[in-house]
Amino acid sequence: MHPRRIMLSLSVIFTMTLSLNADRFDWPQWRGLDRTGRTTEADLLKEWPDAGPEQLWVSRDAGLGYSGPAVVGNRLVTMGLRGESEQLICLDVETGQELWTVDVGGLYENGWGDGPRSTPTVDEDRVYALGAKGDLVCVRLADGEMEWRTTLTDFGGAIPNWGYSESVLIDGDRLLCTPGGDQGAILALDKKTGEKIWQTADFTDPAHYASIIVAEHDGQRQYIQLTEQSVVGIAADSGNVLWQTPWPGRVAVVPTPIFANGHVYVSSGYGVGCDLFRIASDGTVESVYDDRSKKVLKNHHGGVILVDDHLYGYSDGVGWVCQELMSGKMVWRDRESLGKGSLCFADGRLYCVDKDGGEVVLIAATPDGWEEHGRFKLSPQTELRKPKGRIWTHPVVANGKLFLRDQELLFCYDVKE
Repeated sequence: MHPRRIMLSLSVIFTMTLSLNADRFDWPQWRGLDRTGRTTEADLLKEWPDAGPEQLWVSRDAGLGYSGPAVVGNRLVTMGLRGESEQLICLDVETGQELWTVDVGGLYENGWGDGPRSTPTVDEDRVYALGAKGDLVCVRLADGEMEWRTTLTDFGGAIPNWGYSESVLIDGDRLLCTPGGDQGAILALDKKTGEKIWQTADFTDPAHYASIIVAEHDGQRQYIQLTEQSVVGIAADSGNVLWQTPWPGRVAVVPTPIFANGHVYVSSGYGVGCDLFRIASDGTVESVYDDRSKKVLKNHHGGVILVDDHLYGYSDGVGWVCQELMSGKMVWRDRESLGKGSLCFADGRLYCVDKDGGEVVLIAATPDGWEEHGRFKLSPQTELRKPKGRIWTHPVVANGKLFLRDQELLFCYDVKE
């Protein structure tokens, strides 16, 4: 058979396989299906054994960096630095076996750890990946064949101090990302070709480290982003600014914004804190929290998750926190049970990971207090992490499996009941 026909046949088989798995609970991008850090998956372990859930496999060659996994069907994609090259890497979910790799960009060096920071985005049969230097690629999920590539610096972007860390968003036929700079902070590309659709000429903040979310508000589809200077809503069709309010960010602004019922919640570390903004139909933006509530959740980079009417995350100088969304009031905090880290949510539970020691803890997502249901310590741990590096990759739960990462080590655990 002709090679092209073979590849077409393989692509058809792969697409059919994904279709058969349409009822699965995939985690196709940063913070899951809708960028909330949550999955609707059920029938997961509510209590862990003393030694933690069963470890199914460990991949020891995921490369250096902090990229998270995106999981769709039997494919897991992530990024890692191997030698002098940042690579997009695809593994078999069941075995951890490598299926293909693609070079994304050159070596990015940093005192807190070399290599890529962002998580790939899977959309239908394509994967989109952004390297720390701004290299952006689109490849086929089935076999890694390149569709197109570009770089954010071609659109006026300047590499942030700790490298490009945003995970790109796919919305309809558009890819959204944040090159930052005078040509326009936010950029929309045609996801199939990589050609520019629009760039925000009236919003030119430098790029920081947060990732864009999409929301529908007052009949307007919009993209919401957080920078060191602003919280902003951008019209999806035109790239025009719909609303904008100042944000007193410092050093590194990382956490992904949260949209809920016409309000946008944001948080930052370095003593900044949090706020909830009410977005009026005329573009007016109103701060909701009082000064005390604004200091409840100073989230550095581990993420904040909204479950029902409460927010959960780690607050610098405070500990793990539950905060009431609409009032900003602290409901509870816990300083002793676990160090600073990241989290995700599944089936009534929060999966929390300590960045320093690698402790992994399962707690109930409840405003009643810290309620622990199991813990274990990540093992083995990397010997390649730089002295200032930590376990910063967020946990992921997909299709009954928990995925964790420490540099070149990628772990898979069985958390299905």
